[in-house]
Amino acid sequence: MRIAVLDDYQNVAHRLADWGSLDAEVRFLTEHLAGPEALAAALAGCDVVVAMRERTPFPAAVLDLLPDLRLLVTTGPANASIDLAAARDRGVVVCGTESPSSATPELTWALILAVARHVPQEDARLRAGGWQHTIGTDLAGRTLGVVGLGRLGAQVARIGAAFGMDVIAWSTSLDPAVAAAAGARAVPKDELFATADVVTVHYKLSERSAGIVGRAQIARMRPTAILVNTSRGPLVDTEALLEALHAGRIGGAGLDVYDTEPLPADHPLRSAPRTVLTPHLGYVTEDTYTTFYRQAVEDVAAWAAGSPVRVLT
Repeated sequence: MRIAVLDDYQNVAHRLADWGSLDAEVRFLTEHLAGPEALAAALAGCDVVVAMRERTPFPAAVLDLLPDLRLLVTTGPANASIDLAAARDRGVVVCGTESPSSATPELTWALILAVARHVPQEDARLRAGGWQHTIGTDLAGRTLGVVGLGRLGAQVARIGAAFGMDVIAWSTSLDPAVAAAAGARAVPKDELFATADVVTVHYKLSERSAGIVGRAQIARMRPTAILVNTSRGPLVDTEALLEALHAGRIGGAGLDVYDTEPLPADHPLRSAPRTVLTPHLGYVTEDTYTTFYRQAVEDVAAWAAGSPVRVLT
């Protein structure tokens, strides 16, 4: 059995699970493979591919280039970049893993605090020989607006309450009782963007939700407000956000996700003012990776034994 583990950026997959228990040839690919042709060449002859979240898409056109593929394991319980119907039609089993829920909310607060207190700028100034330069923003007594109050959004909301913030939330059909259980008040979408001092996005990406934070919503934000997105890049209108940042119409942004990943070297977000950017680190922690890779090995072993587990197709 030949197995390829994709997008192992930190070169850690080999030590976080017992791959030797599979009695297979396992290759760990640490560089991202851009384009179907490069992917097909690298994966030729592989029976099993382990994909890290949505770093590498597997639409029907890519699956057609992988005639030897029989099992595709994705870390996490779902993967929007895999065409599940196409995989099923081609006889490819797709399995997932569990995903701890604490890492992304924790990074969300790292970004909120970094933007509010200008941490990167002050760090750079101090290293260059300087001292205090900026004035930070208090969170206590301010309003936190949570867009999407699901499993992750609810955790962010509860932390906001611990900071002494007034927490409001919006999502389609949000039950006020559900919001209250997370320490938030359900409000209309327009009210959230007009009144929140910090807006944080925790929404599942779909055709309906793409652009859910659009030009109109960004235009309603306060000139001192902060926008944070640790969910998916296309949920936010990047062009409208860039315009608002350059024009000084919002206070800043903390971003962990982008329309295209890895973020192109010449992307305008890289030079946008009042931003803190991280390279999709929301789920990148030791505990999360250990869960991902150990369960990926379990998935492969179960499939090889004829009883696949955590099947997505």
